[in-house]
Order: sequence, then structure tokens, then C-alpha cells
Amino acid sequence: MPILRDNELDIISHSVEQTQRIGARLGALLQAGDVICLAGDMGAGKTVFTAGIGRGWGAIAPVTSPTFNLVHEHRREKDNLRLIHIDCYRLQGVADLETIGFDDILARHGVLIIEWPERIEGALPKDKLWIEFNILEPTRRSFLLEADGARYQQLLNQFKEATFGV
Repeated sequence: MPILRDNELDIISHSVEQTQRIGARLGALLQAGDVICLAGDMGAGKTVFTAGIGRGWGAIAPVTSPTFNLVHEHRREKDNLRLIHIDCYRLQGVADLETIGFDDILARHGVLIIEWPERIEGALPKDKLWIEFNILEPTRRSFLLEADGARYQQLLNQFKEATFGV
């Protein structure tokens, strides 16, 4: 019996730079409407990974943490598509989403990256890519990617191919 299901992938990163490179591989594959949820403890690498996503996706400006603003919006020059980065750490639950215009954000059909998605889980779309971050050692992190829905299974398969040639 396999340890992981077909819709899962477990990765270990050994450095900040490697975490960013892994994020960049994923970012290069993202399309309008994609929802990526990044869960895990403080300091587990979610924002570092997101910075890599932004780089691989082609964000004009570096992606940084929106912890105090809650939402950062980035664009890329080639098609003016938006990458919307939400940090839900300071939200108490789904009711707080009105303060950031979450329904409007979903309607924009950009790429959506959500840190601390467990705080708003009831409002998340059914189909998404969920990534669970864990601290293993001071510089080592594990990421468990779980695809929910056909688009995200396709994305996970493309990511496996781009990253491991599998």
C-alpha cells in the first residue's frame, strides 16, 4: 500500500533558497483562477515559498508578507494577470472576510495564494491545492501538497514533472 495517495506529494526542503526554488516551479505553472492554500506554523516557510511562487509566476515586484495589510496584489507584465496574496493570520474567522472583500477577490479570477487558510476554511472553494508546511529542523521544512479537484490534480502532476521529471 502506498504511503501517499495519488493526489498528494511530500517534499523536503533543506534551505530557504531551495524553498523559493520549489515555489518558483509551482508559480510557473499557475493559471488564472487557481487557489493555493498554505497552512502551517509561524516560521514554517509559507511566505518564503510564496516569494518563490511570485518569482516563477513572473510578478513584477517581489512578493512579501501581507500580514499587516492582509492583502497584497501583484501583477505581471506579459498579460497583466493578478496574483493576490492573502494572509489570514489576523482574521478570527469567515465573518472577517467581509473586511477584505473576499468575494470580490474570488471574482477577479487571478491567482490566489492564501496563508493561514484554516482560519477561513468554511469560505474556501472546494477545488484547490492545499500545502501543509512543517518545520523539521532549523533549515529543513517539509511540504505536503494535496490536490482537491481535477484542475489541481493536473497542476500537481505538472509540478511533479517539472520538479522531478516523474
